[in-house]
Parts: sequence; C-alpha cells; structure tokens
Amino acid sequence: MTELIGDLEDKRGRHNADAERHKRLRDELNDKTKEWAEKRDELNYKVRGLIEEANTKRESRDKLNSEVREAKALRDEWNRKFNDLSDNAMALRREKMPKSGLSIRKFKAELRALEKKHMTSVLSADKEKALMKEMSQLDAKIKGMEREIEQFSEVKIAEKETREAKDNAENFHRKVSELAEKAQVEHDAMLKLYEEADELRKEADAAQEKFIESKLAADDEHREHIEQIRQVHDFDKLIAGIRDKGRKARREKDDTSAKKEADEIFEKFRSGEKLSTEDIMVLQKSGYM
Repeated sequence: MTELIGDLEDKRGRHNADAERHKRLRDELNDKTKEWAEKRDELNYKVRGLIEEANTKRESRDKLNSEVREAKALRDEWNRKFNDLSDNAMALRREKMPKSGLSIRKFKAELRALEKKHMTSVLSADKEKALMKEMSQLDAKIKGMEREIEQFSEVKIAEKETREAKDNAENFHRKVSELAEKAQVEHDAMLKLYEEADELRKEADAAQEKFIESKLAADDEHREHIEQIRQVHDFDKLIAGIRDKGRKARREKDDTSAKKEADEIFEKFRSGEKLSTEDIMVLQKSGYM
C-alpha cells in the first residue's frame, strides 16, 4: 500500500507541476493579450484622429470647390458682359467715326503690319526711313481719331464699362485659380491623411489578430490548468481513500486483537485467577464489565 500511495503521489506531483506550468503560460499569454489590446486601441484612436482630420480637410475642399464654382459663374458672367459691352463700344466707335470712313481697327491692323515688316525685313536706310515716317503718320492719325471719338461722352462711358467688365472678369479668373489651388492643397492633404489612416488601420487589424490569437492560446492554457488541477484533486481523493481504507483495516485488526486479549483475560477470570488493574481495564474497554 505504501508503494501504491508513493506512486500515486508521484503522479499527483507531475500533474500539479503541469498545472503550475499551464498557469504560468496562461498568465504570460494574458499579459500579451493585454499588450495587444492596448496597442490595438491606441492605433484605432490614432486612426479616428486621422479620419476626423481628413474629414475636416474634405469639408474645407468641398467648400472651396463650391466657391470655385461660384467664382467661375461670376467670371463667365463678366466675360459675357465684357463681350457685349465691347461690341457695343465698337459699334459706337464706328457710329462716331469721321465720314471718310476707315475705322481705327483697320488703321491699327495696317500699323501692326508695318511694324512687323520693320522687324522682319532687311531694308536700306532710305526705305527704313520712309517706313518709319509712314508708321509715325499712321500712329498719329489713329491717336487723333481716338481723341476725336473720346470727345463723345457715350463712347467714354461704353469704354469705361468695357474696361470695368474686363477687370472684373480677370479678377474672378484669378480668384478661380487661387481657390482651385487651395482646394487642391486640401484635397492632397485629405488623401495623405486617409492613406496614413489606412496604414494604421492595417496595423490595428494585425494587432487585433494577435490579440485574438493570444487570447485563444491563453484560454487553452487555462483549460489545461483546470484539467490538471482536476487530476490533482482526483489523486488527492484516491490517496485519501486508500489511506482511510488502511486506517480502517488497522482499526479492525486492532479491535480483533483487543477482543482476543479480552476473551483470554475473561477466561482467566472465570477460572478464578486474580486479575491485575490492566486486565480489568481491558475487560472494561471490551465491554465485559
């Protein structure tokens, strides 16, 4: 029996050691699980921050694009006004031209042709001098006609409105370019933030996978720990049962020996022999007295 109990206690010790080993591994894995959860949460927090910032950039871009559309509409409107006012001013010019007839536009075209000839042709000194004189006379004539036309207030007003319309169209065109450039900057910044968020989200997803992997492994170690503890308890019960059975057997053996001794003493008593104090105590204990 002693050998059996020793063997059982050895097995119990091995199961208990396994239980402690699984417990240690479980605790280490739980620590890792906590670390992966913290990393995942930190990355997700950064992702949310980047997404919020990117959404702000998107709202700013959309607002700027709306302003671009408005500026384009105003630019196009002023361009239409400029064309209409320019046509009107030209019509007034033609109407107010001297009756001799040739328009300033025609004279200006002739002057440009002469200027081009002067720049591109190889001329003798006399021909160049004659050409320069012709150009000077034509320029003076154009300016004189313009001064004559400008004496009429209606033409002046038309010219002024035309210039203002052109200035407004150009101002809105510059505004369109500036707003479009700002919108592009916001758009590029938004895309960059979304890309950064995607990269961090991938890291967060990887951390989540590690979290799940570590948690499942920790759960497996916990189940193994519980199973080994159950085995230890089973061995405790088995060993305790064997020891109880041994103690009971020894008590029964002791009781049998005591009864036999008491029977012998009682027979001595019946035969008239004198009993000692110890003999009397054995008889009392065995129930004879």
